[in-house]
Amino acid sequence: MERNAYILAGPTASGKSAIAAILAREMGAKILSADSMLVYKGMDIGTAKPTPEEVEEFSMGGVDIVTPAEDFSSGAWLRAASEWTAKIPEDEPIIIVGGTGLYFSALLRGLDKAWVKPPPEYPVIKIERAIVRARIASRLNDMFMAGLEEEKRRLHALYPVFSKTAALAIGYREGDSREKILTRTCQLAKRQDTWFRHQATPIYVEPSVEAVRSCWQKHGPWKVRFI
Repeated sequence: MERNAYILAGPTASGKSAIAAILAREMGAKILSADSMLVYKGMDIGTAKPTPEEVEEFSMGGVDIVTPAEDFSSGAWLRAASEWTAKIPEDEPIIIVGGTGLYFSALLRGLDKAWVKPPPEYPVIKIERAIVRARIASRLNDMFMAGLEEEKRRLHALYPVFSKTAALAIGYREGDSREKILTRTCQLAKRQDTWFRHQATPIYVEPSVEAVRSCWQKHGPWKVRFI
């Protein structure tokens, strides 16, 4: 099943989700999350998950699919995304936003296929790492104020053993200090930036609504392939 969609990728704390939400309201679009940690139920504060109101407003897909006790994969995400997409009328635009590069590759290249050059081309937010670090630090303060430690304790009580994929979530490991979380999140942002640079053909855009809108008008929409 093929479908046209508008794409926006980028590292964590680059502002991509907020930009996508503004443009989705302008366009009357639905949003599909391409974030490997938003799939986990209960991991809300530490993953900066959209609010329940936002999830409902955009009929958001890719969110709250499995528990932290369950493993998840690109194939599982693609199947869930396909089921979600099948419910969206053809005349309603779709925005796919996130930082998990493998999900974008699954949509644009397919699963388990030989990778060819050049890699798929799509918009990626370009932002200075110093700005990302400052945003991560600020967001982390908000997370602790919102009850990240309590959320972590509650989840570990419900699910004493996290799956291998859920255990990768930053901020939910036992004994993680604020400084460790900050360091690991900054390292994640760097890895994401590197991944998009080498495994995609990024159309770099500034982190603003105007820049992304202009990029979508010039290059979009993209044809993506669901199962």
